[in-house]
Amino acid sequence: MYSEQEISLLHNCSLCPRNCHADRYSNKLGYCNSDASFHISSICIHKGEEPVISGIKGICNIFFPHCNLQCIYCQNHDISRNKGIVHADNLSFEEVIRRICLILETTENIVGFVSPSHYIPQMMAIIRGLKEAGKNPVFVYNTNGYDNVASLRMLEGLIDIYLPDFKYMNTALAFEYSQARDYPEVSANALKEMYRQKGSTLIINDEGVAESGIIVRHLVLPEAADQSIDVLRFIAEEISPRLYISLMSQYYPTDLVSKHVILQKTISGSEYNRVVEAFHQFGFYRGWLQELESNQTFRPDFSSDQPFKI
Repeated sequence: MYSEQEISLLHNCSLCPRNCHADRYSNKLGYCNSDASFHISSICIHKGEEPVISGIKGICNIFFPHCNLQCIYCQNHDISRNKGIVHADNLSFEEVIRRICLILETTENIVGFVSPSHYIPQMMAIIRGLKEAGKNPVFVYNTNGYDNVASLRMLEGLIDIYLPDFKYMNTALAFEYSQARDYPEVSANALKEMYRQKGSTLIINDEGVAESGIIVRHLVLPEAADQSIDVLRFIAEEISPRLYISLMSQYYPTDLVSKHVILQKTISGSEYNRVVEAFHQFGFYRGWLQELESNQTFRPDFSSDQPFKI
């Protein structure tokens, strides 16, 4: 199942920028509280990704539990939290492959790994297992952007599409909201590595479905339009305005931030419009802009076998 390299990585885990060096085969786990098993919160059809990712039939998404970032406003908090209730199954490797193969029969030929930064050995084993089962899907690395460059280099040639968030350029905000003061620097280096591997070209087939490239996501937060503009400025000036950007307005306050003075709010039309204007001013012309009302749509229920309406 695991290669010797993957076993070694799990025995001394520095897969993500937390660099815990935890032995995930022991009882002393690291920041993400994840062990060496195949804990998976959901293997499901998802039609709510960007149009070139979901296609018409949807993508087979694999949601890993816990998280290496712990954003206090996370819409997937019931599976991403490292403490409290987490909906996850400890599946056998064979069962994971069986479920994915079954879903691929009715979806686009795409497999997405969601929050995979701390589950890279499991992800690499799944990729290998699917190929041994005769499957050759497009693989999507759907990440919060808090990734080690060394880990990303291990994925070169394995991952077809990188789908990273770029959340913050503001270190204070990154610390308050995600316990990661170094997020701006780490995410910038991670995106530069993804760009080195893929460039700015998004290869799309005749059916309008992506096969290779990068799409960068950014979620606009309440009272944070200035930092969103800083994120876009950095990407345009330091990487490329030719990158595909998915600018998201879908933020909604979960119960966990119902008393937070800022995060209990939704974003206003004027805030979002400022960011959209900056998108155009910085020369971006590829990507997707969500409607402001999208915060009523993207609300998964991970207590269900099918968290997303299909």
